[in-house]
Amino acid sequence: QVENREDKRPQLADLRESGSIEQDADVVMFVFREEYYVERVKPHEGTAEFQDWMAKMALISGKAEVIIGKQRHGPVGTVQLQFESNVTRFSDLARDQYMPERLE
Repeated sequence: QVENREDKRPQLADLRESGSIEQDADVVMFVFREEYYVERVKPHEGTAEFQDWMAKMALISGKAEVIIGKQRHGPVGTVQLQFESNVTRFSDLARDQYMPERLE
C-alpha cells in the first residue's frame, strides 16, 4: 500500500490489516526516512534529473522522522531526527537556527 502512494509516509490506515493493533494500541509511532525511497530512484549521472536528485539527497541525507500517529492520552505529530545509517543510530537533529554563533 505504501509503495503505491506518492507520499511514502506511513499512516494508521497501513495497519488496518494487522489485526487489532491499531485499535488496541495506546501509542502508534512510525519511522520514516525519505532518503530510503529517493536513493532507489537515482537517475543517470550527467543528466539534469541527476543534478536535481543530488540536491534533494543533500537536503534529506541523514535525516529521519518519527511520526506519532496515535497517542490516546496526548498529542500526535512528527519529530525530526538525525539518522546515522552506518551505526543505525537516531539522535537529536541539530538545526542551524539553534546553534550558537560560530567564532571565526
